[in-house]
Order: sequence, then C-alpha cells, then structure tokens
Amino acid sequence: MTQRVAILLFDNVEVLDFAGPYEVFTTATRVAQQPVFEVMTVAAEPDAVRARAGLVVRADYALHAHPPVDLLIVPGGVVTAALASPALIDWIAEVASQSRLTASVCTGAFLLAKAGVIDTQTVTTHWEDIDDLRAGWPSLRVVDGVRWVDQGRIVTSAGISAGIDMSLHLVERCAGRELALRTARQMDFDWTGNPEAAP
Repeated sequence: MTQRVAILLFDNVEVLDFAGPYEVFTTATRVAQQPVFEVMTVAAEPDAVRARAGLVVRADYALHAHPPVDLLIVPGGVVTAALASPALIDWIAEVASQSRLTASVCTGAFLLAKAGVIDTQTVTTHWEDIDDLRAGWPSLRVVDGVRWVDQGRIVTSAGISAGIDMSLHLVERCAGRELALRTARQMDFDWTGNPEAAP
C-alpha cells in the first residue's frame, strides 16, 4: 500500500531539512520499483516559498487542499515567522492528529511543540537549539548527542543532515530494513540505523 508523505514548506525553511527527506522517500520508491511512498510538499502559499539562503521553491499543495497524510515531516530552519502563524500551527496540529507518523527535522521540533504535538516526550533538535527548546517547553525531555529519537508516533531528529538518517529509519519502519539499506546505498549515504552514530 502506498504511504503518503507530506513535507511542510515555509519561508526560511532549511533546504536540506526538506530536501533530504524528499530524496530519501523518493529514492526508496525508485529502488523498490513500486509506489511505496508518494511524496508531496505543502505550504501556506505554495507558489512562493523562499527557503533559507534564498532558494525559491513551489509546493505541490496549499494547506487543507492536499490528500490525506500518512507521514508528516516538519522541517526546521528559521522558524520565527512560522511559530507566529496560527494557520500553520493549527494545520500541523490537525494533520499530526490524523497521520500515522509525525516527524521533525532540526528546529521543526519547535513547531511540533507550539502545535501541542509534543509535550512530555523525549525529543531532540539541532545542537545549537537544545537550550532554547528546553527553556521554551520545560516539560519536554530534550536530549543531545543523538541523530534521532523515536517515540512511536512521534520521531524527532537533530540538525540538517540528521534528517536523512531519521528518514532512512522511517523507511525501515514503514517498508523494512532491506529497503532502507538499499536506499542508503543508492544515495551513497553511510547509514548504520543507529540513532547515536555519527554520520
């Protein structure tokens, strides 16, 4: 059965935070030679998203105008404006409540926390933002020194390239370790499947 992966885009999103998971899930489908994952991007204003460092991208769908989501990926970047957007935060909360899995990359964890998707779980984020996440949401158990943290329905990853590690882990969870390993090999990515391993 095809699993729909929705990757959120917003202004100042970190490029590799969304492009890394996009590459993992689309490569997994290509390697499997069957539609294991259907990947889509979603944004509040799909025609004009300016990622961090100025890359302009166009999302596939607007908020509330997309197919049902099995796996939601919330990337990070400079999230100040996204945190201040009620429409975006409400959408994250709604989709996360309906999806089978929700995952964040880097400072995407702040968006999950703001949306109430994480409140007391063990989570991680970019090493530079660990203290701010702890200060903003003291009920969370924020850990460092790991590539990702799997809490069942919620998975969070450390910064930027850790999103690739986590996405391969999600491929393993959703479609098996063999496909995850074949995907990593196709991408020439050194993946051990160990959340505490360095890239």
